Amino acid sequence: MTKNSMKNSSKILEKNRDPFRSVKLAVGITVSIIFIFPIIWMMFVSIKPDGFMTTNPVEWFTPPYTFSNYVDLIMNSLILRWLWNSLIVAVITTILTLAITSLAAFAISQMQFRFKNTIFIFFLLGLMIPGEATIIPLYEIVKSLNMIDSYAGLILPMIASPLGVIILKSFFDGVPREVIESAIMDGCSYLKLFYKIVLPLAKPAMAAIGIFTFIGSWNNFLWPYLSILSETLYTLPVGLPVFNSTYSQAYVQPMTANAIASIPVIVAFLIFEKQIVKGISFTGIKG
Repeated sequence: MTKNSMKNSSKILEKNRDPFRSVKLAVGITVSIIFIFPIIWMMFVSIKPDGFMTTNPVEWFTPPYTFSNYVDLIMNSLILRWLWNSLIVAVITTILTLAITSLAAFAISQMQFRFKNTIFIFFLLGLMIPGEATIIPLYEIVKSLNMIDSYAGLILPMIASPLGVIILKSFFDGVPREVIESAIMDGCSYLKLFYKIVLPLAKPAMAAIGIFTFIGSWNNFLWPYLSILSETLYTLPVGLPVFNSTYSQAYVQPMTANAIASIPVIVAFLIFEKQIVKGISFTGIKG
């Protein structure tokens, strides 16, 4: 059999396996363009001269271009400070959430104590209560502890994660009981059992919870908006609307600010793309 005939037969075989392959490919490309077009438009608008206005949409993508907007915004605004605040809050919130949820899940899964099932039911009930319903009592508690307008006030109320406890508890339940019992018989303490045996096995679950906790903290608007009074402590979701409100009739400066805020997220997604996809498939979360 010649090479050409082999290629033709392989093409026919591929068509027979999925007759709608070309249609799916066309739809995928179209949807990708629709989703990526706003990002491309934002980047082009951000390098236009300040105050640039047009009635023709095509002119947004044609010269003149300038990067002076980025320099001016970085030097004369608090956007880098807001970016730093968002990063600090998201990283610390993620670390504390993983530490607390993993310890709680391990205790409920592997340790024996009274009211264990009742406590787990409370975690399940926590999923049924929307976060907005707890804002007022949460604000009163933070205010009474003098943590309003502080990093502690931003971070500590956000580290409770009933979903994380439930996911990790289900994962820890799958650890073979023989491994746990043999480790205990060898004199292994519960703490050593946790970080030497159980925790290394839970890396996929921990990665999934960490990714979604970080994203949720990075995008959180309502709580930082209520608990922060100083502009120097704003996070990006709070600072950008305040900044954009001063340019109600302009496009360039708000787009430059949004581009600066988007670049770290885009870079992080490109670096951790596989982990994010695995996290979504692991938890079964869609949206």
